[in-house]
Amino acid sequence: MSDSTLRYDRMVEEALRDVVRSSLNHAAEHGLPGEHHFYITFRTTAPGVDLHESLYQKYPEEMTIVLQHQFWDLKVQDDRFQVTLSFGGVPRPLTIPLDAVTAFFDPSVQFGLKFEVSDQEAAAQSAPAANAASNESSAEEDAANVITLDAFRKNS
Repeated sequence: MSDSTLRYDRMVEEALRDVVRSSLNHAAEHGLPGEHHFYITFRTTAPGVDLHESLYQKYPEEMTIVLQHQFWDLKVQDDRFQVTLSFGGVPRPLTIPLDAVTAFFDPSVQFGLKFEVSDQEAAAQSAPAANAASNESSAEEDAANVITLDAFRKNS
Protein backbone atom coordinates (compact mmCIF):
# COMPACT_ATOMS: atom_id res chain seq x y z
CA MET A 1 0.00 0.00 0.00
CA SER A 2 1.18 3.51 -0.66
CA ASP A 3 2.13 5.99 2.05
CA SER A 4 -0.97 8.04 1.20
CA THR A 5 -3.30 5.21 2.26
CA LEU A 6 -4.75 5.24 5.75
CA ARG A 7 -3.72 1.97 7.39
CA TYR A 8 -6.86 1.17 9.34
CA ASP A 9 -5.60 -2.34 9.96
CA ARG A 10 -2.59 -0.95 11.83
CA MET A 11 -4.74 1.55 13.71
CA VAL A 12 -7.06 -1.20 14.91
CA GLU A 13 -4.12 -3.42 15.86
CA GLU A 14 -2.60 -0.57 17.87
CA ALA A 15 -5.91 0.09 19.65
CA LEU A 16 -6.26 -3.59 20.53
CA ARG A 17 -2.70 -3.74 21.84
CA ASP A 18 -3.71 -0.82 24.06
CA VAL A 19 -6.39 -3.13 25.55
CA VAL A 20 -3.60 -5.56 26.47
CA ARG A 21 -1.48 -2.71 27.88
CA SER A 22 -4.41 -1.38 29.93
CA SER A 23 -5.26 -4.85 31.26
CA LEU A 24 -1.65 -5.40 32.30
CA ASN A 25 -1.51 -1.93 33.88
CA HIS A 26 -4.62 -2.73 35.92
CA ALA A 27 -3.09 -6.02 37.07
CA ALA A 28 0.18 -4.28 38.00
CA GLU A 29 -1.58 -1.54 39.99
CA HIS A 30 -4.50 -3.45 41.56
CA GLY A 31 -3.90 -7.15 41.05
CA LEU A 32 -6.30 -9.35 39.14
CA PRO A 33 -9.90 -9.10 40.35
CA GLY A 34 -12.05 -12.17 40.94
CA GLU A 35 -11.31 -15.03 38.59
CA HIS A 36 -9.55 -12.91 35.94
CA HIS A 37 -6.28 -14.29 34.61
CA PHE A 38 -4.36 -13.81 31.40
CA TYR A 39 -2.91 -16.21 28.87
CA ILE A 40 -0.37 -14.28 26.80
CA THR A 41 1.27 -15.85 23.76
CA PHE A 42 4.29 -14.15 22.22
CA ARG A 43 7.05 -14.73 19.68
CA THR A 44 10.28 -15.51 21.50
CA THR A 45 12.25 -14.51 18.39
CA ALA A 46 10.80 -10.98 18.27
CA PRO A 47 13.17 -8.05 18.78
CA GLY A 48 13.31 -6.92 22.40
CA VAL A 49 12.16 -10.20 23.97
CA ASP A 50 14.41 -11.01 26.91
CA LEU A 51 14.21 -14.49 28.44
CA HIS A 52 16.55 -16.79 30.28
CA GLU A 53 18.51 -18.97 27.83
CA SER A 54 16.78 -22.14 29.05
CA LEU A 55 13.42 -20.66 28.04
CA TYR A 56 14.69 -19.76 24.56
CA GLN A 57 15.84 -23.38 24.18
CA LYS A 58 12.52 -24.80 25.35
CA TYR A 59 10.41 -22.29 23.36
CA PRO A 60 12.44 -21.41 20.25
CA GLU A 61 9.59 -19.67 18.39
CA GLU A 62 6.57 -19.03 20.57
CA MET A 63 5.64 -19.23 24.24
CA THR A 64 2.46 -18.83 26.28
CA ILE A 65 2.61 -17.52 29.82
CA VAL A 66 -0.18 -17.35 32.40
CA LEU A 67 -0.59 -14.44 34.77
CA GLN A 68 -2.84 -15.67 37.55
CA HIS A 69 -1.77 -16.40 41.12
CA GLN A 70 2.00 -16.45 41.06
CA PHE A 71 3.64 -13.60 39.20
CA TRP A 72 5.86 -10.88 40.55
CA ASP A 73 7.28 -7.48 39.64
CA LEU A 74 4.82 -6.77 36.81
CA LYS A 75 5.86 -3.49 35.23
CA VAL A 76 4.19 -2.07 32.15
CA GLN A 77 5.70 0.49 29.80
CA ASP A 78 4.29 1.99 26.62
CA ASP A 79 5.87 -0.62 24.38
CA ARG A 80 6.63 -3.61 26.65
CA PHE A 81 6.00 -5.32 29.94
CA GLN A 82 8.22 -7.11 32.42
CA VAL A 83 7.18 -9.85 34.79
CA THR A 84 8.83 -12.54 36.89
CA LEU A 85 7.36 -16.03 36.68
CA SER A 86 8.39 -19.33 38.24
CA PHE A 87 9.64 -22.07 35.91
CA GLY A 88 10.34 -25.36 37.67
CA GLY A 89 10.42 -23.51 40.98
CA VAL A 90 13.01 -21.02 39.71
CA PRO A 91 11.94 -17.37 39.31
CA ARG A 92 12.80 -15.97 35.87
CA PRO A 93 12.31 -12.38 34.74
CA LEU A 94 10.82 -11.86 31.27
CA THR A 95 10.66 -8.74 29.12
CA ILE A 96 8.07 -8.88 26.36
CA PRO A 97 7.45 -6.10 23.83
CA LEU A 98 3.74 -5.64 23.13
CA ASP A 99 4.53 -6.02 19.41
CA ALA A 100 5.72 -9.58 20.16
CA VAL A 101 2.34 -10.60 21.59
CA THR A 102 0.35 -12.79 19.20
CA ALA A 103 -2.58 -13.67 21.49
CA PHE A 104 -4.18 -12.45 24.71
CA PHE A 105 -6.96 -14.38 26.44
CA ASP A 106 -8.85 -13.98 29.72
CA PRO A 107 -10.80 -17.24 30.09
CA SER A 108 -12.77 -15.95 33.09
CA VAL A 109 -14.84 -13.76 30.74
CA GLN A 110 -14.09 -15.54 27.45
CA PHE A 111 -12.31 -12.46 26.07
CA GLY A 112 -9.52 -12.94 23.58
CA LEU A 113 -7.46 -11.10 21.01
CA LYS A 114 -5.28 -12.49 18.24
CA PHE A 115 -2.62 -10.36 16.58
CA GLU A 116 -0.99 -10.67 13.19
CA VAL A 117 2.77 -10.72 12.73
CA SER A 118 3.84 -7.24 11.63
CA ASP A 119 5.23 -6.72 8.13
CA GLN A 120 8.68 -5.94 9.55
CA GLU A 121 8.65 -8.96 11.84
CA ALA A 122 7.56 -11.30 9.05
CA ALA A 123 10.30 -9.94 6.80
CA ALA A 124 12.93 -10.40 9.48
CA GLN A 125 11.92 -14.02 10.09
CA SER A 126 11.51 -15.06 6.44
CA ALA A 127 14.12 -16.50 4.15
CA PRO A 128 15.61 -14.05 1.60
CA ALA A 129 13.75 -15.72 -1.28
CA ALA A 130 10.48 -15.47 0.59
CA ASN A 131 11.22 -11.81 1.28
CA ALA A 132 11.52 -11.09 -2.42
CA ALA A 133 8.22 -12.83 -3.12
CA SER A 134 6.42 -11.07 -0.24
CA ASN A 135 7.45 -7.65 -1.49
CA GLU A 136 5.46 -8.16 -4.71
CA SER A 137 1.96 -6.98 -3.84
CA SER A 138 -0.87 -8.11 -6.05
CA ALA A 139 -4.44 -6.89 -6.38
CA GLU A 140 -5.64 -10.23 -4.99
CA GLU A 141 -3.59 -9.79 -1.81
CA ASP A 142 -4.83 -6.23 -1.38
CA ALA A 143 -8.41 -7.36 -1.90
CA ALA A 144 -7.98 -10.00 0.83
CA ASN A 145 -7.32 -7.20 3.33
CA VAL A 146 -10.60 -5.41 2.61
CA ILE A 147 -13.25 -5.72 5.30
CA THR A 148 -16.81 -5.43 4.07
CA LEU A 149 -19.22 -3.57 6.30
CA ASP A 150 -22.42 -4.92 4.74
CA ALA A 151 -22.97 -7.29 7.66
CA PHE A 152 -23.02 -4.34 10.07
CA ARG A 153 -25.43 -2.14 8.13
CA LYS A 154 -29.09 -1.96 9.10
CA ASN A 155 -31.49 -3.22 6.48
CA SER A 156 -34.00 -0.47 5.65
